Amino acid sequence: MTRPAEKTAFRAVSLTGFVLCLLAALWGWRTGVLTSQERLHAFVASCGMAGALLFTVFQAVQVVVPILPGGLGCLAGVLLFGPGWGFVYNYVGICAGSLLAFAVARNCGKPLLHLLFSEKTIVRYSRWTEEKNRFARLFALAIFLPVAPDDFLCYLAGTTEMSWRRYTAIILLCKPFAIALYSLGLTLLWQALA
Repeated sequence: MTRPAEKTAFRAVSLTGFVLCLLAALWGWRTGVLTSQERLHAFVASCGMAGALLFTVFQAVQVVVPILPGGLGCLAGVLLFGPGWGFVYNYVGICAGSLLAFAVARNCGKPLLHLLFSEKTIVRYSRWTEEKNRFARLFALAIFLPVAPDDFLCYLAGTTEMSWRRYTAIILLCKPFAIALYSLGLTLLWQALA
């Protein structure tokens, strides 16, 4: 079990990240970067490859320290870089973050789950780990379909006996469908609202 001080520190880091994202959004709105697609594309183009790299790193960090819902990042990738490159940057960032989350959980163990996630989520999905092969199948299905808390499941997988090879194969092979579905669905929704 984690100590209250650790939970408070982690929540403070998450809140700080959220506030920084909010401030960036306010800046983007006030400067017109978030209200004009032309200005947004011009801003991203002015950053060159640094913009793509920063976005990819943001997506990776987003898995390890969830600040915003992952779907918003997928939408941002498509809006910033178009459907092709947006998908690539989303995929690379999310897969890198998923591998990092697995590594962190592998090293820190189950107490980390209690620090990062609600008890309700832990109880609900921990039942999946009671049978080794069952967890791998359910994990792969959950990663393939964009319906489960992927960030949590990546951490949970790191606390199981799942091998790095199997985990990596599941992430690399199953993530593209979910990312494409999120990106396409949210893009269509965004266009309908705009």
